[in-house]
Amino acid sequence: MTTERDSAIIEFIKKHQEVSSKEVFEGISTTVSYATVKRVLSRLIDENLLAKKGQGKSTKYLISPTYELLYPVDINKYYEQEIDERDIKGNFNLRLIPTILKKSSVFTAMELEKLSLLQEKFKENVSHLTETEYKKEFERLAIDLSWKSSQIEGNTYSLLETERLLKEKETASGKTKEEAVMLLNHKEAIDFIVENPAYLIPLSVSKIEDIHRILIKELGVEKNIRKRRVGISGTNYRPLDNEFQIAEALLNMCDLVNSKENVFEKALLLLVLISYIQPFVDGNKRTARIVSNAILMNHKHCPISFRTVDSVEYKKAMLLFYEQNNISVLKEIFIAQFAFAVNTYF
Repeated sequence: MTTERDSAIIEFIKKHQEVSSKEVFEGISTTVSYATVKRVLSRLIDENLLAKKGQGKSTKYLISPTYELLYPVDINKYYEQEIDERDIKGNFNLRLIPTILKKSSVFTAMELEKLSLLQEKFKENVSHLTETEYKKEFERLAIDLSWKSSQIEGNTYSLLETERLLKEKETASGKTKEEAVMLLNHKEAIDFIVENPAYLIPLSVSKIEDIHRILIKELGVEKNIRKRRVGISGTNYRPLDNEFQIAEALLNMCDLVNSKENVFEKALLLLVLISYIQPFVDGNKRTARIVSNAILMNHKHCPISFRTVDSVEYKKAMLLFYEQNNISVLKEIFIAQFAFAVNTYF
């Protein structure tokens, strides 16, 4: 969380581009000491918001290339402006995947430490479970994930109705067939991942298409990469509309994810980038959530159900990434939901 002092330092550096620590200290309106300013500058570098060049007295501070990607955003303030009033990146950013994200880490060292400790807790918890107990807990998570992922897309089944459907194949009265099919497809996709634990290693476009094909089965949705334009409600962001550019973006995304060493970074990047590219006519965010979880599961990490996510807040975080290429709010959701999963299921 950035403070007013952090913001003042960042704004000063933005305005003056490359500055020394002494210039920052003398240029901002604050009563803090020079030593404090130096500590703040060091922390902002650790958080990937600032970069530095040179050494010793010749050290200069500048805005990091990943600043726009990572800078904390007040989501409520952002959406105080109506859709046509917001200053957004209206077109797909061709540099984002092969250039910016290729050279960047989306997590700070502190965030990775928190996630790693949670993963260690998950491994410790699982080590005390029998195979039957583990399967029971995993089934509970899979039901919650199927329910929430479908709910985000407008499905009206309750969690209890979802449980009855997935366990007993009992459809809920007053609901459409399509809603039941959507939920059953989620469970089938999760089961496929469990039965094929290394399927997405390495990640490829055809494997993502396979997961999408399971999720949209019998829903009247076109398979494979789309050949026509799509619009996204709630935003003026326009995804790519050229089939060959979409395929190239997906290929770049797979190369990016395969090149990353950290499993959490792989999972978060897939969660946002499949949605951002919008490679399919429908089912993009569902595919993103399942593929992201598949990466976690394939590397024996705790999967995420997203059960306590507010659907509107999730969509706002995603739209922020579409419009500003800023991942900060969705990253908060990802970390919070990983913690929830570790502490709730296993």
